[in-house]
Amino acid sequence: MEEGKSVGIIGMGDMGRMYAKRFSDAGWRVNACDTPDKYPQLVEELGGRKNVHIMPNGHLVSRCSDYIIYSVEAKNIDEVVKTFGPSTKLGAIVGGQTSCKAPEIAAFEKHLPGDVHIVSCHSLHGPGVDPKGQPLVLIKHRASDESFTLVEKIFSCFGSKHVYLTAAQHDRITADTQAVTHAAFLSMGAAWMANRQFPWEIPRYLGGIENVKINVTLRIYANKWHVYAGLAILNPSAQKQIKQYAESVTELFKLMLAGHRKELSDRIHTAGAAVFKGDSKEDLLLKDEVLDRFSLGEIPEQRVKNNHLSLLAMVDCWWKLGIVPYDHMICSTPLFRLWLGITEYLFRKPDLLEEVINTAIEDNTFRADDLEFTFAARDWSERVSLGHMDGYREKFEQIQRYFAPRFPEATRLGNEMIKTILEKTRGD
Repeated sequence: MEEGKSVGIIGMGDMGRMYAKRFSDAGWRVNACDTPDKYPQLVEELGGRKNVHIMPNGHLVSRCSDYIIYSVEAKNIDEVVKTFGPSTKLGAIVGGQTSCKAPEIAAFEKHLPGDVHIVSCHSLHGPGVDPKGQPLVLIKHRASDESFTLVEKIFSCFGSKHVYLTAAQHDRITADTQAVTHAAFLSMGAAWMANRQFPWEIPRYLGGIENVKINVTLRIYANKWHVYAGLAILNPSAQKQIKQYAESVTELFKLMLAGHRKELSDRIHTAGAAVFKGDSKEDLLLKDEVLDRFSLGEIPEQRVKNNHLSLLAMVDCWWKLGIVPYDHMICSTPLFRLWLGITEYLFRKPDLLEEVINTAIEDNTFRADDLEFTFAARDWSERVSLGHMDGYREKFEQIQRYFAPRFPEATRLGNEMIKTILEKTRGD
C-alpha cells in the first residue's frame, strides 16, 4: 500500500458504500460524501468505521484525496463534476463509476484542471454481488503509468478480473451486453403487470428457464431506476440495440399470429446458426439441475410448454445487429451470463427448440402474454428513443410498486441463484 494515499468517493449510494467498505477494510483511508442532507445519516452509519472519514461536501473530498471516484447517476455527472472538479487536489487521479462513459469522460475533460490524471472504472455487477472474479473495467484515459499502477493497487482488494478498455469500447460492449438484456426483463415485468399476473403463482411460469426470467426480472425492478435509464438513454450505442429488440419481438410475434411456420422456423434457425456456432451440448453455460433449483413457487409435475418469445427475439436481435455475445464474456455482468445461458440452453437443444416453434404456431396459451410483451418492448424502446428520463422513471417505478412485496424473497433467492450459477458457468 502507498503510504498516506487516500481514496475519495463522491456519491454514497449502494455502489459508493460498497466501494467505501471494501477500500477501508483493505486499509486505505476513504474520504466520502453525498448530498448535504445525507451527511448526518452517513456519519451515523459509517462515521465510526475504521479508515472511513465522512465529509460535508465534495469540495473537501476533492482537495484532500489522491484518487477520487465519482459514483453518481450518469445524468448528473456533468453538474457534479462542474461543481467539485475545480477543487481537485493538484496532480490527483479522478475516475467515475457510472455505467455510461461518454458523458462521464466529457465532464472530466471539460471541468477538471489539466494537471489531473483520469482513470475511470466500472464494476460489472451490482452492490450485492461479491466482486471477486467479476470483471472490473479500468479506463486509462489521461494518466501516467505511475498513476494507473496506483489505481490498480487500490482495486486489488476487490479480487476482480481487470479488463482494459477505452471509454468508447466500454460503451459499445455494455450496450451489447446490458442494454438489450435489461430491455427484455423490463418488458417481461411490464407484461406481467399489464395482465395483473404474479408469474410465480402460475404453473406455466415455473421451473427451468422460467425461474431465471422471474428471478432476474424481480432483481432488476428491486434496484434503482436510474441505473438502467442512464445505461439505455445516455449510452450512444444502446438505443439502436433496444430498438432492434423491439422490432425482433414484433416481427416474430406477427409470424406466430399469422401461423407462418416455415418462415418463423427458417428465421429462428438462421439466427441461431449465426449466434451459436456449433451444436455441442457439453459446454452449456446452464444445466437442468441448476435451473430447476430456484423457484419462487411450486414447480408443476408436468412442464408447461412456452414459445419463449423473449428469448427467440433476443437471438434474432443479436443476429440482426451482428453481435456475437461470446465475444464479450470477459466484460459481462452476472445477469448477461444468465441471459446468454438460457438462450443458449434453448437454441442448443434441437428438440426443445422444435417444441418452442410448434408451441408458437399451434398453442394460444401465451397469446395474451405475448401481446402485452410486444407492447411493452415497443413502449420501452420509444421511451429510450425520446431520451426522456422522467418517462422512463414513471413506468419503471409503477411496475416496481406492483412487484415490491416479493422483492425480499426474490432478492435472497436471486443472490443464491447467481452465486450457484456463476460457480457452474465458464468464467471467460
